[in-house]
Amino acid sequence: MAVTVKECLELQLQEVEMLLSMFPKRGEISLNEDAVPAIQRYLRNANGALPPQLEYCIAVDVGEAKVKVELQVLLPHMYPQVAPQLFARSDALHRQQQLHLNTRLASHISSLDSGDLCICEAVQWVKDNSLPYLENRKISSECASKEVRVKQTLHRMWIYSHHIYRQELRKKIFDSAKKLNLTGFCLTGKPGVICVEGLQENCEEFWRVIRYPSWKHISCKHVDNIETEGSIDNLRLFHGFEDLQFQAHGDYGLRNDYHMDLGQFLEFLKQHQSGHIFQILFGLEGKLSDK
Repeated sequence: MAVTVKECLELQLQEVEMLLSMFPKRGEISLNEDAVPAIQRYLRNANGALPPQLEYCIAVDVGEAKVKVELQVLLPHMYPQVAPQLFARSDALHRQQQLHLNTRLASHISSLDSGDLCICEAVQWVKDNSLPYLENRKISSECASKEVRVKQTLHRMWIYSHHIYRQELRKKIFDSAKKLNLTGFCLTGKPGVICVEGLQENCEEFWRVIRYPSWKHISCKHVDNIETEGSIDNLRLFHGFEDLQFQAHGDYGLRNDYHMDLGQFLEFLKQHQSGHIFQILFGLEGKLSDK
């Protein structure tokens, strides 16, 4: 014999009365004061419109610390013939932990016999099974605190090219450095030199972008990796991404045949605590320009 909505609502009221006796203290069950009277009116006159679905929240104390886990309950009109909508939440749990907890709760409720009242069973399950998630939350918080102190690494790449002239190439270099929050410089002319510093993944992305599709006369000559417990910004040698253009030597009539004054470049490097890089880039000791 088919169960009617009226019979289901009568069972829902019986279960609520039982829960109120189990949780008599103020605030343990939050229930709209109009919810039960609305169902009672419908039961006296079942020809009227269906009442709103019964909805309430039960505060469950978990563990010796009595951490509050709230079980939010929404009952379809045909509950217990159909499953209730349940959601356990707590300020002591983060989103992913709540998701795992509720997935297990739903699995447990679905394993129960259809047609049986199950909110009391759900309350007991939350009480018995929430503690591991709360303990994992504490461990995760401790790990997060430790992660704050984990060292960060500044990555600095020194890139050499036979020459850098083309405006579209220079635009790609400067746009990429800005987008990836890299500091350093680009020395235009012959030879061309680029330095970028920042997070390793950003430097490597910069390297990939400027080399694509095929920049033949370019190589990464040297890489610095410096660890710090503070911000990598404190280790940067450059405050922005500079456009370096020094005095040139050569035949200005030949568009791509002029050389940068490497003495001025060496002076620039020494001003930025990088004089040793000159020999790495060019394979020779540098001399400062005459002033």
